[in-house]
Amino acid sequence: MTGEMVGFTVDLSKPLVFQVGHLGETYQEWVHTPILTSESPRFFESDFLEILTRTVWWVVPVIWVPVGLYFITMSYTMGHSLPLVVLMAVVGAFVWTFLEYCFHRFLFHIDTESYWGNTFHYLIHGCHHKHPMDGLRLVIPPAEAAILALMFWNLYGILFTLSIRPVMFGGGLIGYVMYDMIHYYIHHGQPTKQSLKSIKDKDRNNTYRPACPVLKLYRIQNKGFGITTALWDRVFGTLPNTKAADKSG
Repeated sequence: MTGEMVGFTVDLSKPLVFQVGHLGETYQEWVHTPILTSESPRFFESDFLEILTRTVWWVVPVIWVPVGLYFITMSYTMGHSLPLVVLMAVVGAFVWTFLEYCFHRFLFHIDTESYWGNTFHYLIHGCHHKHPMDGLRLVIPPAEAAILALMFWNLYGILFTLSIRPVMFGGGLIGYVMYDMIHYYIHHGQPTKQSLKSIKDKDRNNTYRPACPVLKLYRIQNKGFGITTALWDRVFGTLPNTKAADKSG
């Protein structure tokens, strides 16, 4: 399991994670050719590992909203005024939108071709492109989110003072919950407001291949990285031109 197998074909009836690495340089084409069904494919032989990869959407707010509010309250009990705590929580959520953009642009959309590179990419984001309608893998599993949260908690300990650290972290968690809920909704809901419709179009542009026979949506891999807000796409010039894409089809 160290490299590409020439002519390798993924067997969709078997656990996928340790197969995709063998695709080598053909992985990118494979992972961006979506399977447009709501079925949730098996990732691992191990039932324990498999459970860790599947998450119903409501688990995210149930777990992380109380945790975020706890950390926000912590800064208040350390002596900061309520208006300042609220302001810093909003700033923390705003910082999350930038982190979200960076994750999508520089990590989730990297090009890989090595065995472990393909495997890692498929686990963290490629599966979302391959199975965009899998409702159990659209939000980040709690175990993965907890690891990321711990990393940022330690980072914030370097960047902020003891009393500001909790509220910035808590605000970031609330921002993350907003991101995951919006992401889930634009895939499985029916947005009525124009802003949400715009986000849905942009997210599909980033998910599907050109001229998809079912949804006629387009894949633009180098644009449209923000989900919660289009601000950073505007700032860095990565906002997709959906009208141009539609005309090209």
